[in-house]
Amino acid sequence: MTDDGQRPTGASRDSAVALVRGYVARDTVAVGQALTALNATGQADAYRVLGALFQSTINVVEATGRRLEVCRLVRLADGLASAAPPHYEFTLTAAVRSWARGDLAAVWRLNAADPGGATHITAVFIAALGLALWDRETFLDVLATYEQITHAPTRAADRIRGPQPPSAASSMPFTGGADGYYTYG
Repeated sequence: MTDDGQRPTGASRDSAVALVRGYVARDTVAVGQALTALNATGQADAYRVLGALFQSTINVVEATGRRLEVCRLVRLADGLASAAPPHYEFTLTAAVRSWARGDLAAVWRLNAADPGGATHITAVFIAALGLALWDRETFLDVLATYEQITHAPTRAADRIRGPQPPSAASSMPFTGGADGYYTYG
């Protein structure tokens, strides 16, 4: 939901999923164009959509009980970051390495420094987690399903709930474990 209780627009939803899809494909053109048509409000909405997708992906990790190797997630994220616009590539790799060290304060600083960068950081984390969970084709299918869900009409009762608290996903509460595996919580 946006701050005024409305669902993000179709353009914001589509752009958010397109950004993740672009990173999964390592398509620099798709990544570069994913957010260009959005104004500041649209980019904030896209970030909220990514927060929901991030939380959904975390929920799948928890539900499967799979232990994801931190070094594999870092390698995946580094490879995905190569598709980023040049001015974000270093920020993305710095965020991933900070996360792997368990330095969430550094991830927060990188997120706070640039809202556009925060959107790219979140998209790369989603893409890395998704690719660690599934093969590329399956994850692209998951993204297509998520996109369909976000386009589904809502009931009137859902639209009038008003502003909601920030998503837990926006806090990126996952850390690299001392044993070299991803942990959540």
